[in-house]
Amino acid sequence: MADLCTADGVWEWPGGDRGVEGREALRAYFGARPADRLSRRVSTNVLVTLLSPTTASATSYFTTYRVDGHDGGMASPRAPVRVGQHYEDTDTFRRVDGRWALATRTVFLAFAGPTERLAPADRLAPAERAVPPGRP
Repeated sequence: MADLCTADGVWEWPGGDRGVEGREALRAYFGARPADRLSRRVSTNVLVTLLSPTTASATSYFTTYRVDGHDGGMASPRAPVRVGQHYEDTDTFRRVDGRWALATRTVFLAFAGPTERLAPADRLAPAERAVPPGRP
């Protein structure tokens, strides 16, 4: 994730009074997540506004599905752990060396909860995993 940010990128959560600034600090923050975490974010209603040839802002809504204790394969379905919004001007982008990069992200959570740790019974056996025909 840190490689998608500018060198001076900022990621903050005003509701928890937390923030991370700088690509290396972001790399450390995102790298510190548990190795057995399975996390997927669904972003919707994304609206990007070009402000200049080198700057833009965006608004989006997101839902995060996340569990710890994942050891591979498909986890059984569960409720999202976070639902929120990145408001206009809280996601800002800059064009650096011909590439768009995230300069700031401020996360506003409408719903948030703890990350569940999977128990062995919560993992689907290989025969129960939904696999499309012709795919391993």
